[in-house]
Amino acid sequence: MNDTTTKPAGTGPLRGVRVVEMGQLIAGPFCGQLLGDLGAEVIKVEDPKNGDPMRQWGQASVKGSSLWWSVLARNKKSVTLNLRTPEGQAAARSLAESADIVVENFRPGSLEKWGLSHDELKQTNPGLVMLRVSGFGQTGPYSTQAGYGSIGEAMGGLRYVVGDPSTPPSRVGVSIGDSLAALFGTIGVLAALQERHNSGLGQVVDSAIYESVLGMMESLVPEWAEEGVQKERSGSTLPKIAPSNVYPTADGQWLIIAANQDTVFRRLAQAMGNPGLADDPEYATHTARGERQAELDELVAEFSLQFTADDLVARLNEHSVPVGKIFRVEDMLSDPQYKARRSVIEVESDNYGSVTMQNAFPRLSRTDSAVRWVGPELGQDTEEVLAAVGYDQNSLADLRAKGVIR
Repeated sequence: MNDTTTKPAGTGPLRGVRVVEMGQLIAGPFCGQLLGDLGAEVIKVEDPKNGDPMRQWGQASVKGSSLWWSVLARNKKSVTLNLRTPEGQAAARSLAESADIVVENFRPGSLEKWGLSHDELKQTNPGLVMLRVSGFGQTGPYSTQAGYGSIGEAMGGLRYVVGDPSTPPSRVGVSIGDSLAALFGTIGVLAALQERHNSGLGQVVDSAIYESVLGMMESLVPEWAEEGVQKERSGSTLPKIAPSNVYPTADGQWLIIAANQDTVFRRLAQAMGNPGLADDPEYATHTARGERQAELDELVAEFSLQFTADDLVARLNEHSVPVGKIFRVEDMLSDPQYKARRSVIEVESDNYGSVTMQNAFPRLSRTDSAVRWVGPELGQDTEEVLAAVGYDQNSLADLRAKGVIR
């Protein structure tokens, strides 16, 4: 693990921005990860006994530490504080005084109970931007209810439309609700920082998980509200969008072929050796293809089964038809596009050894994002960070004796 005195500063566009991350699990911390990738100094505040539960999450670990944690907490410093004690709250206020951004995802009302609300913190730091991520937002009749990402996915409309129509609603295989709330929250934070240049003042960014999911639901609301059309589960397709599906190959693999646009479908027909298909009135237009989606999928599947996956990809690329294999991680690690862009990298760590993980995104041409180190040990930066805001060794020893820090 990198020593706290030698951790490299960020070189990204948020270099010099200080973030205090309070909260746990995914919705708040993923925002902290994104800000850290972009160069911000991220100070993660954790409970001194067990830290963030994400330290134990995931399907694999190294030396007892979660590999998921190594990604989610990368580029962060770990400070332990018991926020349920007056001493811990005082230390958190000191950190917030020096911060540009505070990120939190406790249940609404928790910060107010601890004397850490934005209204209180802005008295000494009027430029403070605070991101508050929660299941239902800071207002409304549901605001005080517990709300995990899965609940937000359900109430935001996503769960109902995911899966095969013959099965109950499914879930996406990642914590997409939490991550979307963090993404929308990050956008809000960056917008608030930009506005601060004009006003000199911070503000609260209120990111609700269910609203973040809802924001991605395309035409779901107006189609029902205006025309009474309810989007249903449709498996691997989008209704009336054809051909765009998963198709089998001769060697038992599956490919995504997306040729629903008129010009692209014409190129697919040429690749299929049947250029007249694009002029057939039953398939010539987007609307006509949508009406005959199932039979068109059968035609494309008959064609795809004549080729191995690699041969079919090559053939369709020659005709500029969008196509892609359904990747597992082993495919990513050997893929030339991934290698050329360093989409997956190895990050050295004393605790984990070399950890392979996804790189920081998006890429910037002049002040690029970067992964500087993996998730830290619990509390490893506590003394360094608190000393920088005025705590001497005697004060730190007192906090440690009281169990406020680790």
